[in-house]
Amino acid sequence: MLVVEGLRAAYGRIEVLHGIDIEIHSGEIVTVVGANGAGKTTLLKTIVGAQPVAGGTITFRGENISAVPGFRRLARGLALSPEGRQIFTNLSVEENLRLGAYLYTDTRVDKDMDDAFAMFPVLREKRNLNAGGLSGGQQQMLAIARALMGRPSCLLLDEPSMGLAPLLVAQIFEVVKSLKALGVTVLLVEQNAFGALSVADRGYVMETGMIVLSGTGRELIENPRIRESYLGL
Repeated sequence: MLVVEGLRAAYGRIEVLHGIDIEIHSGEIVTVVGANGAGKTTLLKTIVGAQPVAGGTITFRGENISAVPGFRRLARGLALSPEGRQIFTNLSVEENLRLGAYLYTDTRVDKDMDDAFAMFPVLREKRNLNAGGLSGGQQQMLAIARALMGRPSCLLLDEPSMGLAPLLVAQIFEVVKSLKALGVTVLLVEQNAFGALSVADRGYVMETGMIVLSGTGRELIENPRIRESYLGL
């Protein structure tokens, strides 16, 4: 579904992605793990068009989208739930969700919202409240639901467990697994390496803008280097 080849990205003169190669097949959960500053968020931003491509190619469903504007990538089925949630705190929960569906004006939008509420029942209860009044976990649920309102075939999740209590972290990873059951392909970026690799079909390890290891989620969990460097085992 998604193939990234030789991808480079830079902020000014400073290159932060140094020839990234990854691929995601339809129906998979693929995770990218790594320390802070490894370039994980830049990778996702470049894939969705929020950061320019400095070199290499991004191919989505057989089409080279490296120069396609970000909003057109969303229309093709790529959506991002960003790091830090970035919800609109002064708007209601429902208004946030409707903004996620800004590409669509058909009657299916209401069904999409009902589906989001079925996945996250607490959002239905708070649909008319300002999003800024939600707890951190509820805001993360809203960020994921808002991305799903764009009807993605491939959802990119950036640090969905960041700053959440352990019980909520477990809930978020259960949501990730449920997305696969719904037929959504997921590319997950996480510092919580154990949680991410536990739900992933495959994973990549990123260090200083490069992919240094790849394998199935189980292979990476059992890799001595990963266990020592990222899992604390």
